[in-house]
Amino acid sequence: MALGENSYDILLERGLLERAGKLLDLDRRVLIVTDTGVPQRYAALLAGQCAAPVTARVEQGEGAKSFAVLEGLLKTMLAENFSRSDCVVALGGGVVGDLAGFAAACYMRGVDFYNIPTTALAQIDSSIGGKVAVNLGGVKNVAGAFYQPRRVLVDPALLSTLPPRQLANGMAEAIKAGVVGDEPLLALFEQEDAQGRLEEILLRSLRFKQRIVEQDEKESGPRKLLNFGHTIGHGIESVYGLGGLLHGECVALGMLPMCTSPALRARLEAVLRQNGLPTRAAFDPAAVFAGLCHDKKAADGQVTIVTADRAGAARLETVPLERLRTLLEREAKEGIGA
Repeated sequence: MALGENSYDILLERGLLERAGKLLDLDRRVLIVTDTGVPQRYAALLAGQCAAPVTARVEQGEGAKSFAVLEGLLKTMLAENFSRSDCVVALGGGVVGDLAGFAAACYMRGVDFYNIPTTALAQIDSSIGGKVAVNLGGVKNVAGAFYQPRRVLVDPALLSTLPPRQLANGMAEAIKAGVVGDEPLLALFEQEDAQGRLEEILLRSLRFKQRIVEQDEKESGPRKLLNFGHTIGHGIESVYGLGGLLHGECVALGMLPMCTSPALRARLEAVLRQNGLPTRAAFDPAAVFAGLCHDKKAADGQVTIVTADRAGAARLETVPLERLRTLLEREAKEGIGA
């Protein structure tokens, strides 16, 4: 990732976790942040390669992205006498990466941060780009920072323990990348052997996001295109996420109303179904609208959304929030909620 003084390598290869000690600077105090859904042997394997490991295991799920859990991590680092020369390693999915990265950004105004994603969602999307955050008041990622990792290790072998639903959850972000700016990636998902080409999907998705982030690290322009499906998706997730729909499932539902041509919507719907992602879900449009009004892109009664009329050609539009209220009401009756 070429970001000037914030540049870092993204390594993609099977077996990287086993070689983390040679690839990362772990000859110091290391806070390993993981969760209850990550196999304990992964954390043990990583800890065995650290000079002075401290492992913090949080509860699996979006509930871990809270100030209370963040404070616990910071207190652990303080109690273990972590200095500015020590580091934090995220070993888990997107929640762990966001939480650990924000802890690294906050502690003593910033310590080194490494990311070893263990879910498809994190390997495809959230582990790179430097967005770290916790949730606040039921609103996703409203308290956070841009804080780039020092290195990212993407080890596809770690996905072997994922249940099918979690694998599909990550595919939503890769499908999004295909619609936004990589039509051949979307076409790959339409092939019969798509499920056997996981590493190609990972590589294409990471390269696409890398190109976007290198153009716009702080999301002032082109990077906003990566929010395709996320405005409505985050609104759905804020209401139905905890204990219900997964992030990628909400993004899948949120992408469909943003297709401005029937042909693209039909194509996307078929790809989502083929990859085990929902295209219908009962939802309360008023509740979802209330959730998306907290979107970081909303201001002065307007919100910037990402739409597309064909794959590979997404665009930004600033529209009145009321337009989304009307859209949600229609989708609840005739579209994704029907």
